Amino acid sequence: MRNPKFCLILAVILAAVVNGFSSVINPYYYDILITIGINVILAVSLNLVIGYTGQFSLGHAGFMAVGAYFSAWMTGRYGVLFGESAPATGAIYVLALILGGLAAAFAGLLVGSPSLRLRGDYLAIVTLGFSEIIKGVIQNAEPLGAQRGLGGIVQHTNFFWTFFGVALAVYGVLTLVHSTYGSGFLAVRDDEIAAEAMGINTTKYKVLAFVIGAFFAGLAGGLYAHFKQFIHPEGFNFLKSVDIVVMVILGGMGSTAGVCLAAALLTILPEVLRMLSDVPWLPEPARHLADNRMILYSLLLIVLMLNRPQGLFGRLRFGAGKP
Repeated sequence: MRNPKFCLILAVILAAVVNGFSSVINPYYYDILITIGINVILAVSLNLVIGYTGQFSLGHAGFMAVGAYFSAWMTGRYGVLFGESAPATGAIYVLALILGGLAAAFAGLLVGSPSLRLRGDYLAIVTLGFSEIIKGVIQNAEPLGAQRGLGGIVQHTNFFWTFFGVALAVYGVLTLVHSTYGSGFLAVRDDEIAAEAMGINTTKYKVLAFVIGAFFAGLAGGLYAHFKQFIHPEGFNFLKSVDIVVMVILGGMGSTAGVCLAAALLTILPEVLRMLSDVPWLPEPARHLADNRMILYSLLLIVLMLNRPQGLFGRLRFGAGKP
């Protein structure tokens, strides 16, 4: 990884420049761009847990929900105190994103501390159960809209904040993994028993990966809530967790660049299939196949996994060094 700080600053400047022209971008394409950014943050953060630490988690949507609801509740409660004051409401928005991420990190600590002594399928079941518990709590919490969902959220998220979050997540994960301390994550992934025999506290590293991954998932949830302006518990269900896992596996576990590209690809692909179903000059069978895009989408994923089990971009890396 060459000059990570320079790359971070360059990415932030580029995001600010593009954000200045966001008003001329078609709203449909703008929505896709923001969704790509949010999915990249989710995939990069889960890749720290699955790809770099080797722990299979199905609870990432739960952490996203914590960040989304906590930050939306905070801006809804305290944003009105300052009326139309843009600097004040902007500051509250940023603070809400950070606190939403910290709330998700705390949830990651709660679930990680007792459960990360487990491995493999058992860990996946526990994290899935935790995600469903979060969804159940939200569905019965009247201040959060319960089954009705939470609406009336002010739209603060834009291109700059989304891709600033992307740059921060990528920079944070890569810097951590390439550090001396980050070698503990890779040791746990490569051989947990050998790592324990060498005196490495594997539980500590697994919990830390879980907490950091949950923080960025909560940040992505806050960005999502303040862009869509309405959130519902079903938007953070088991299938959402599976979507994020698929991005990591398809991109290549342990490849941050790979999961970034996979997140973008899997966000765009359903929309491309949607467009193809409306193209008049395509043969009727082709349009009918594209119209059943979720079936075609699933078949494409199965074919890719059978032919590229290491992921589409498994060998792709940011920078020169292999983690």
